[in-house]
Amino acid sequence: MRRLQPKHKKYLRIAGVIIGVLFILLIIGGYIAYTKREALLEHELAKAETSAKEKYNLDIKIGSANFVGLNTVAFSDISIVPQNRDSLLSIKKLSISVKLLPLIYGEVKLADVVLEDGHLNLVDTNHVKNFDFLFKKKRDSTEKRKSSLATLANNLINEFLYKIPDNLDLKNFLFTFKKDSTTLKLLTTTATIKDGQLTSTIKVNDNESTWHFEGKMHPSDKNIDVKLYAEGKKVQLPFIQQKFHTMLSFDTIGTRLEKVEHENGETRIYGSWSVRNLLINNRKFAEGDITVPYASIDANVFVGDNYISLDSTSTIHLRKLVGHPYVKYTLSPVKIYELKLNTGWVNAQDMFDSFPGGMFESLQGIKVEGKLNYSLNFFLNTANPDSVQFNSQLNKQGFHITQFGKTDLKKLNSSFVQTPYEPKDPAPSFTVGPSNPDYTPLESIAADTRNAVMTSEDPTFYSNNGFVEESIRKSIATDFKKKKFSRGGSTISMQLIRNTFLDRDKNLSRKVEEILIVWLIQNDHLMTKDRMLEVYFNIVEWGYHVYGIGAASRYYFGKTPAELTLGESIFLASILPHPKAGLYAFQPDGTLRQGLHGYFNLIGNLMVGHGKAQRDSNAYGFYDVRLKTSLRHEASSVDTAKVDKILNNNNPDDDDDTGVVPVAEPEKKPNFFQRLFGKKDTTHKKEVTPDNKTVTVNVNGKQFTIDTTGKTPKQVRQEKRALKKAEKEREKEMQQPNDQ
Repeated sequence: MRRLQPKHKKYLRIAGVIIGVLFILLIIGGYIAYTKREALLEHELAKAETSAKEKYNLDIKIGSANFVGLNTVAFSDISIVPQNRDSLLSIKKLSISVKLLPLIYGEVKLADVVLEDGHLNLVDTNHVKNFDFLFKKKRDSTEKRKSSLATLANNLINEFLYKIPDNLDLKNFLFTFKKDSTTLKLLTTTATIKDGQLTSTIKVNDNESTWHFEGKMHPSDKNIDVKLYAEGKKVQLPFIQQKFHTMLSFDTIGTRLEKVEHENGETRIYGSWSVRNLLINNRKFAEGDITVPYASIDANVFVGDNYISLDSTSTIHLRKLVGHPYVKYTLSPVKIYELKLNTGWVNAQDMFDSFPGGMFESLQGIKVEGKLNYSLNFFLNTANPDSVQFNSQLNKQGFHITQFGKTDLKKLNSSFVQTPYEPKDPAPSFTVGPSNPDYTPLESIAADTRNAVMTSEDPTFYSNNGFVEESIRKSIATDFKKKKFSRGGSTISMQLIRNTFLDRDKNLSRKVEEILIVWLIQNDHLMTKDRMLEVYFNIVEWGYHVYGIGAASRYYFGKTPAELTLGESIFLASILPHPKAGLYAFQPDGTLRQGLHGYFNLIGNLMVGHGKAQRDSNAYGFYDVRLKTSLRHEASSVDTAKVDKILNNNNPDDDDDTGVVPVAEPEKKPNFFQRLFGKKDTTHKKEVTPDNKTVTVNVNGKQFTIDTTGKTPKQVRQEKRALKKAEKEREKEMQQPNDQ
């Protein structure tokens, strides 16, 4: 073995001396700090109390505080009271121990916590909160730095986990929340963490029920697996019911955190959530209770610099159904929403058996065979909502219905009784079949009427498979821009199913059920297109308690459906989105109001382009439509302002409009000075086009004629744009695949 040189021995002696001196200094410093720690504690507490008073108007009082042992601080009689507010927090006894090794690196990790007789009291009365200081922004004169969302998420998780002690002994801690007349009380009589096991007992609202949190708790290892359940009953959350008008209860809910990783500018959180016997009651979701026996998600949440996502490696379990979701929300520079879902090929019966109870009543008990595969793709850039992407596909292999559920989906193939859905003023039921004198077979309905309605409501009825993705995509864009559900994108098939099998309750369950029934009828060939259209014409609403084309043609014009003219047909098509306002379109002399003139030209030109009508320079029968004499007295009492609103298609209650939107031309009325002095309208400097003039518009190789009689050049340009837009939308719809 090689011997050390003398100079090396010298260096080792020097290093030993330095280490020894440092060790002695550390001992001396530690002794001084230990002997002075009580004074240091008092100084820091006084500093904290002063800071809380100055920054947040909090009055903090501590009866006593002293060190116990090397790393434990014991407090007594703690109180926090915001200025001019109710008391926020009080604790009789509190003892906190920290881990020494992390403290050297500036990290405070709790080792042991003992708490007795505490009360956290949150009060929100008449919008005055005793905890509003939490929402005050800290003043910072330094330049603000925009933190990475991934870094922020990682820091928050660590801060949360560091504050969970390795050992906990809690007794009698009361949490109350009061908001006006609503009060929630949670009394934790005991809660312990020992050797990584959590147990607790929580009394809810003065022993109304008893909850338990139990499970594994290893915060230092970022490993948590706990569940919440109630003794002998469901866990109910009455505050949610009072606050959000939603009843929510469950047997057990569990959460598991497996690991957290932070690398390459991304924080990855791996965990899972599960629930048993979940019950939700909210009118926006369904009319009654929604029940889910079991559901869980293995969620891998990835947080980046400017986004948060649920990775596609995540898995949703809903009874027998398994799906793989991908959700991403990008915050900047613009907000972007992405959603993808794929189930893979599954047994069709498993899919139907996995639907939550209470959602699709008409399909309860249905028996099917074969396989199904559902996929969804959604992408919305909020900076350009018109470019929204939407694709929803339910593909099949050997699919067939072997037994209908609660509702016979073939009932429309023969005579049946239709009961109109009128919650405020019920309409009488009527038979849809030959025994009804107003019933009209499809071939007995004027061709112009059939074509006008299809052009307005569903131009691709005979070629689509019950859905038009382009219409749904446009509806999403329109709803997003208006910040409300104003456009439904319903086809004639969807309207038919809604009116015959469902009601008009505007909730998520009804809409999904409507889509499912349409898919089943179309893909299992339960009805022909002709039969669907025939039933649609005989049940659809055309006015107050006026149902079916037979009743409508007789009501407005005293005719049979076979005798309807092109103008009368376009009028009937125009009132479908708001049928109870049908009479509003007429003037006291029985002629149509000028506001519908543009609509007639638009629908008429589209029909010409599709080979369904002849070119007409007289607004396609607009000037020939006459309301029958016996109804004209009702039209004379109509509110003009209300008429203008309806003709401009601004019905706020209509969420299922579809097809072509009418181009309304509001009637121009002379202003006060024009009426007084008889002056001409100078607000429109453009002269109107002379009578009997037409222009031709070319859209995708098709010729359309616009009648320009009595219109300003601006009105003609508007009609051209509306015509081109409507035809382009129809072309897009025609290009959509039919395997919905």
